[in-house]
Amino acid sequence: MRAVQVLDALAEGGELGTTDVAKRTGISASTVSRQLGTLVRLGLVEHVPASGRYRLGIRVLRLANAVLGRLNVRDVARPRLEALVAEVGETATLSIPGDNDAITVDFVPSKHYLQGVTQLGRPSVGHASSAGKVMLAFGDVPLPRGKLASYAPRTITDPVALAAEIERVRERGWAEAVDEREVGLSAIAAPVWGASGELAAVVALQGPTSRFDEATMHAALPRLLECVRAISVALGWHAG
Repeated sequence: MRAVQVLDALAEGGELGTTDVAKRTGISASTVSRQLGTLVRLGLVEHVPASGRYRLGIRVLRLANAVLGRLNVRDVARPRLEALVAEVGETATLSIPGDNDAITVDFVPSKHYLQGVTQLGRPSVGHASSAGKVMLAFGDVPLPRGKLASYAPRTITDPVALAAEIERVRERGWAEAVDEREVGLSAIAAPVWGASGELAAVVALQGPTSRFDEATMHAALPRLLECVRAISVALGWHAG
């Protein structure tokens, strides 16, 4: 238990001396010193000769990567999606970046579930959906060139207009689409980050424009952002 407290202190504080760890944990300096010695021998902590301080060792990174490698974004996200739908009352989707579009891999329907609009494997078109815009803004994919396909009267079909829209998404950290992929469908989406800061997935909230209008979408936005942050942290992401 004390060893875990010492590791937690180093994880939060970076390089720390014995006295610093003792203050953070409430453990006596002599006990901290013994714990640090044991952790150094195990490779979980490194001693920095130049400063006399301690920091987490490379073995901790290997162990963390092994755990993160077993995490499935759907398993991590599912309970948080359910909580989001319970709070907001609209359908939530989880998508992963594809070559050109974001692909739906899970969703939690609301009581007003739109059959046919939300389906596993359904692509969220990059230029015509909130999830697709998030993928274009934060994923490792180029913006489409040439005239873009129109799916509804408000679909962005001009590459210059799309580039400006994607820049807005990057600036504010989330995307919206109203009557762009389907007439009568509104959605907002935000990125889920992986342990290395890469785009791991996209969470979107969607509903009929008649009910999920601009005011309602913006009221739901803080809950969506809380959801994606929680999933990101669970995947090993740390805010810079």
